[in-house]
Parts: sequence; C-alpha cells; structure tokens
Amino acid sequence: MIRKYNENEIPILVNIWEHASSIAHPFLTQEFTKTVKKAMTEMYLPGSDTWVYTEANNIVGFISMVENEIGGLFVNPEFHSKGIGTLLIKHIEQIHEELEVEVFEHNKIGRPFYEKYGFKKTKEYFHEESNQKVIRMKKSNTL
Repeated sequence: MIRKYNENEIPILVNIWEHASSIAHPFLTQEFTKTVKKAMTEMYLPGSDTWVYTEANNIVGFISMVENEIGGLFVNPEFHSKGIGTLLIKHIEQIHEELEVEVFEHNKIGRPFYEKYGFKKTKEYFHEESNQKVIRMKKSNTL
C-alpha cells in the first residue's frame, strides 16, 4: 500500500535510506553521509512531499518529492527487485506530468532504474560536497 508518511516515521525512513544508500553509494565518504543523514532528518524529509510503501504494516520504501523532482527513492535492500520502486514511480507519475531526478554517475542501482523508466540525461555536473559527478535526468509523461 502507498500512503503519505507521518513525521513520526522519519527515523524509519532515515534507516531505510541509510541501508539502501550504503549499497547504492559505496563511493561516498562517511563524513558526507553523516551530513546528509542529519539534513534528511531535519530538513529534507520534513520539507518534502513523501509517500511510503508498506507491506504488512511495515514501511519498506519511500519516495520524496520537491515539486516535480524526486529528492529520494529508497527501498529497504531486503525488498529490492520486488517492484516497489516501480510502484512508487507509477504513483508519482499520476501526480506529476514531468519528473526530474539527480543521480550520482557511479550509482549502479539508481541510474539503470531511472533509465529503464524512460528518464533521459539532461545535464551533468560535478558536486563538490560529495566529490562526485551528478547526472540530472528528466521524464515527461502523458497523463
């Protein structure tokens, strides 16, 4: 089931992010990850439009939106390859005609996932805080 998250669920979402991010972003430093974790808890999640996917009343994945941009899409690694990310994308596509996302160039999970769903590269840039190249992608939907 997909539903809006509740603020008291932020620790659960951060935990999912931490586990999934460690697999998708092994190239990030501990220092950078610690900074992002704090920002997610205090700023990103509270300031985004976030939807969670639950299974047996447990949150196993989420997608956070800032307007039409996917700020984060993370699924508990134990539930990878079960279609949860796909369901979250399809849910958001019903709300937004156009979607954008930024993904690290070396993210071997995220980049192929977004490409599979029709996201196309629009630009790339060097993200100094993470010391990584980032790729911006966009997808237009016909509602």
